[in-house]
Amino acid sequence: MNKNSRIYIAGHNGLVGSALYRRLNSDGYSNLIVRNHSDLNLTRQKDVEDFFKLEKPDHVFLAAAKVGGILANDTYPAEFIYTNLAIQNNIIHAAWQTGVQRLLFLGSSCIYPRECQQPMKEDYLLTGLLEPTNEPYAVAKIAGIKMCHAYNRQYDTKYLCVMPTNLYGPNDNFDLETSHVLPALIRKFHLAKLAHQGDWEKIKKDEEKSGEIPEEIKQSIGYKIPYSEIHQTYSKFKPSVMLWGSGNPRRELLHVDDLADACVFWVDLEEDVLQKFFDNSHTPLLNIGFGEDLTIKEIASIVSEVVGYKGDVFYDQSKPDGTPQKLLDISKIKKMGWKPSIELKDGIRRVYEWYLEEMNET
Repeated sequence: MNKNSRIYIAGHNGLVGSALYRRLNSDGYSNLIVRNHSDLNLTRQKDVEDFFKLEKPDHVFLAAAKVGGILANDTYPAEFIYTNLAIQNNIIHAAWQTGVQRLLFLGSSCIYPRECQQPMKEDYLLTGLLEPTNEPYAVAKIAGIKMCHAYNRQYDTKYLCVMPTNLYGPNDNFDLETSHVLPALIRKFHLAKLAHQGDWEKIKKDEEKSGEIPEEIKQSIGYKIPYSEIHQTYSKFKPSVMLWGSGNPRRELLHVDDLADACVFWVDLEEDVLQKFFDNSHTPLLNIGFGEDLTIKEIASIVSEVVGYKGDVFYDQSKPDGTPQKLLDISKIKKMGWKPSIELKDGIRRVYEWYLEEMNET
C-alpha cells in the first residue's frame, strides 16, 4: 500500500473497523473509503457490486460482520450464518470483479475445533467438531476463508485471512444480550459498583445508553426493586456480580489496536515477502493473538480491580461455559517481526476509561 492507495474499510464503525480506520488515518493514508449501513447494505449483492464499480478500491479490509457472545450466537443462529455469508460473499466477489490488489478477510478463533490442541496452529482448521453454541457463525467464517482460498487458486488473487483471538477495545458492544466476554464483564462490574454506591440514576443512564439490563443482572444488583422503593430496601440488600458458567474456561484477549497494527503490518508486506506464503498454500491464514491466556475468573479479577468493585462474585454453573480454551499459536507472525504491545491490565483500564467517557462519568 502507499499513502494514496484507495482503501475500503468495510465495517468502519465497528470494533475492528474503527481501529483500522484510526490506524490508517494516523499513518497518513489519505484515500480511506467508508460507508454507513444506511448508505450501503452489504447483504445486497447489486448494491455492493455498484459500490465497487464506482469507488474502485485498491485494497479492502473486510471487517464488517455480525458478531456477538455465547448468548447472541445461541439465540440468533440463522441471522449469524446468513448475514455473515451474504456480506463476505458479496465483498469478496466484487473485489475480484473490480481488480482489488489485496483483500484482508477477518475471521475468528472460533473457526477452530472445540477440543482443539492448544495452542491452536493455523493447520488445525477443520480437524474436529466446532463449539455448538457458535457453530453457524464459525461455519460462515470458515466459508470466507475457503472462498479466499478458491479465488486465490483460480484467479491468482492475493487475498489474506487473519484469525484474531478475543478482541476488546473502544467502540465495543456493551449490550449484555449480545456482547463478548470482556465488555460484558466491564459493564457488569460497573453496574454492581454503582449499585453498591446506591447511584441508581447512573444505572438508569447506563441502561439508556448501553442497552437493557437483563433481568438476572437486575436481580443481582437490586435493580429489580421498583425505583420508588429502592432507598427503603437498599440497606437490606447486598449487590453482587453474577457470571455465567464455572469461570474455568481460558480466554486469550487482544486489544483491537494491536490487531489493527498487525493487519496493516501484514497487508503492507513487500510482494516478495508475501509471496513466500503463497508458495505452499493459496490461503495465507495467519493467527493474531496475545500469545497468553487466563481463566475467566482471573480476567474477572483484573476487571474488578480496574473498575474498583469490591463486592461478591458468583458463578451460575447452570449456564454454558463455551469452548474450554482458545489460545492461538502466533509463532508465524512473530517470526515475521510483529508482536503485541498492549498488556491486558493496561488495555482494560483504557477501555474502562473510554466507557466512562461514553457514559459522561469522567
